Amino acid sequence: MRAVELARPGERLSVLCLGAHSDDIEIGAGATLLSMQERGVRLDVRWCVLSGEEQRESEARASASDFLSGAERAVIEIMAFRDSFFPEQGDAIKSWFMTLKERVDPDLIFTHRRGDAHQDHRQVCRLTWNTFRDHCILEYEIPKWDGDIGQPNLYVPVSARAMKRKVDLLISHFGSQRSKQWFDADTFLGLARLRGMECRAPERYAEAFEGRKLTIG
Repeated sequence: MRAVELARPGERLSVLCLGAHSDDIEIGAGATLLSMQERGVRLDVRWCVLSGEEQRESEARASASDFLSGAERAVIEIMAFRDSFFPEQGDAIKSWFMTLKERVDPDLIFTHRRGDAHQDHRQVCRLTWNTFRDHCILEYEIPKWDGDIGQPNLYVPVSARAMKRKVDLLISHFGSQRSKQWFDADTFLGLARLRGMECRAPERYAEAFEGRKLTIG
């Protein structure tokens, strides 16, 4: 299988990361971002969390800062849309997306998977595609009790060190989520190992995405 690089060491890559909730980006694409920084890619990141208030806002900001500590530039935005009610807030969230489009023109966008069982995640995905019609968009996966893990078509092998750091940061930063049965190191490492097996990742781990519309030059 021939690998395609998103960016080589020393190259600049502007990335828009979109997450409905405070830990979504980290779970879905955290090791990918950490591995890019390890390889010397000059990341310019806009990190947007749509639902984060009080404790979850503090967790989101601290976590994003650590995940992007090696980025060349990072802008973190935490919004306060009501958790679990994104479809009912469609007009307001759509308006926010339109203002976002005026501020950023990224090379790459990470967003939720279209088939995700969580209604907030699906709304973010729908508005991502509705707003950014001429961009490279990769949809990440979030494991959960719903059993909605899909069949990805794009893999990013990550280093074992980046995967370990991803898990350590998730567990240390998101105290509000540690009571959930699925939120533990075994879940995150297990999924990454499975995806790593599927793409024969050199260091055994990978994150997987759905790339619905891609152009290769």
